[in-house]
Amino acid sequence: ATIFAEAVLAQLFRVKNKDGTYRGGPAYYLEKGLGQRWMGVLFAISIIVAMPFVFNAVQCNSIVAGLRGAFFSNVKEGGNIELYLGIVIAGLTAVVIFGGLKRIAHVAEVVVPFMALFYILIALVVVIIHIQQLPAILVTIFKGAFGIKQVAGGILGHTVAQAFRYGMARGLFSNEAGMGSTPNAHATADVKHPARQGFVAMIGVFTDTIIICTATAALILISGQLGSGETGVELTQLSLKTALGSWGPAFIAIALTFFAWTSILGNYYYGESNLMYLFPQAQKGPLLFSYRIAVLGMIIFGAVSSVPLVWELADFFNGLMALLNLVGILLLSGVVVKVLNDYERQLQTQPDFEPLYKRTDM
Repeated sequence: ATIFAEAVLAQLFRVKNKDGTYRGGPAYYLEKGLGQRWMGVLFAISIIVAMPFVFNAVQCNSIVAGLRGAFFSNVKEGGNIELYLGIVIAGLTAVVIFGGLKRIAHVAEVVVPFMALFYILIALVVVIIHIQQLPAILVTIFKGAFGIKQVAGGILGHTVAQAFRYGMARGLFSNEAGMGSTPNAHATADVKHPARQGFVAMIGVFTDTIIICTATAALILISGQLGSGETGVELTQLSLKTALGSWGPAFIAIALTFFAWTSILGNYYYGESNLMYLFPQAQKGPLLFSYRIAVLGMIIFGAVSSVPLVWELADFFNGLMALLNLVGILLLSGVVVKVLNDYERQLQTQPDFEPLYKRTDM
């Protein structure tokens, strides 16, 4: 519901660039929809700090961890390999964001869906092979989430609070519904009706969290590696290696590299779009150049920094962005309902859809 509302509002209150493309997002609908520019400015500052800086550090950290676990496991942790990998990732990103070989990004956009599909198929194969374990795995997940095992120990409240806190944080990070980041992308889509983009956005959330994250959880629990001491991508790699063989870590590393790098490019765009909101005249010049250099610096920082530090920063800015965005969605929910009702009416009477932007009765 939140991602639907975000996408619809992003379509409604977007602005047109000189080249005919569009940009938009929470900063735009907080100002244009609610008339509260201060909220738009605060959100824009939050997302500029969060997405291209903190979140890109998270993504690079994941890429480096995956590559190190698959191809450089014999190299001592904390050495220069993390720095070298970070520099390579930053270099590839620089080629794209400075207007160079854009086809690199296009290749990644083509490859990523196939990688995701292949990953889901692999996880399904593992689940099918061990289908007799699935009921016990689901029971384990719910017991852990609701603290059933901890009732006797008198620590139920703390356990449930921790499960809720990390479950919400990681769930939000996986699909970003309600956080306000993806509307910046949904605003650019060319659709006949804003509600259509809302439905597309909902499919994204379902795929990210319900399908891919559940597949990963099942893979880890089936492998029996949850208590191995590994975390993050290394745990997923070890689980796939246990389930299917030695090629697992390499596949996870390559797939994750594509997933995370395209996220880095997307996060960069989110930041740039909101930089343009704050400083429309900064489409060229020293401010944009400095922003790009800072983004590349944070990518390298993420490669060599510790996972807990990066995640804590990410969770903090997640919350700040979500607070502002959810207030905006709530206050503009009536507009979203109008758009949905208009879509359903036109679906019955006028399937070709009359462009909403040309109408005055909304």
